Parts: sequence; structure tokens; C-alpha cells
Amino acid sequence: MSDAHRTIVAPVVTEKSSAAYGARKEYAFRVHPHASKPQIRSAIEALFQVTVTDVRTLTVRAKRRTYGRYEGRRPSWKKAIVTLKEGDAIQVFEG
Repeated sequence: MSDAHRTIVAPVVTEKSSAAYGARKEYAFRVHPHASKPQIRSAIEALFQVTVTDVRTLTVRAKRRTYGRYEGRRPSWKKAIVTLKEGDAIQVFEG
């Protein structure tokens, strides 16, 4: 498996992210926690053959969850919001 597949874990398809790529061509991805912005940019460009203009990252914090008397937590994860050049699109989100 290539480095690009390890860097980009999965697309984040939610109602909020759908509105963002519909209006502003911003795509959200779940990425490796130690991936840097240049690594994310090169991985997106290599995987989808598009031109990336901006990369913003954030860490989604862990959440506490209870199941009856059992208590645990979901892990924290890193999200990247990627803006593409005008005219480019990623088919995972469009189709």
C-alpha cells in the first residue's frame, strides 16, 4: 500500500461536509494523526489527480460514551479540509 493511502484514511461524508463541497468546493477527509499539511496535499493530488489550493486541519476530540453501566471513550482523530482549484472535482463526493 502506498504512502498516499496511509495518509488519507477515508472521506468524511456528512450533511455539513456535503454543503461545504457543494458551495465552496471544500472536501473533508479523515487523515493519519501525524500527517502534515504538505503530506496531505501531495497525497490528495496523487490519489485524485486534482490541484489542491488550501489545506486546513483540525483534531476532533475524543467523546465519552456510556453503555448501561459501562463507560468508555471514542478515540480522537484528525480531519483535513481541502480546497481544490476551480473546475476540479473528486468523484467520491460527487457520485
